[in-house]
Amino acid sequence: MSTVRILAWTVVALVLMALAVPWFLWGEARTAVGLPLWLWWHVGWMALASLVFAVFARTDWGLGVEEVSQRG
Repeated sequence: MSTVRILAWTVVALVLMALAVPWFLWGEARTAVGLPLWLWWHVGWMALASLVFAVFARTDWGLGVEEVSQRG
């Protein structure tokens, strides 16, 4: 079960990273409320990334971390 969760969170992280830079909005001159669309994309994307991180922190924090025994 934890392997599936690790893979799922890995996919989520990769998607968040891949779409963090709005390549498709480069060269776009449209604005909304006085700011360019690419800036709004960043604002929204950071809000989404924050929510995803909050869910991860509440549900699966420490997933994939192994306990290390003391030497000695």
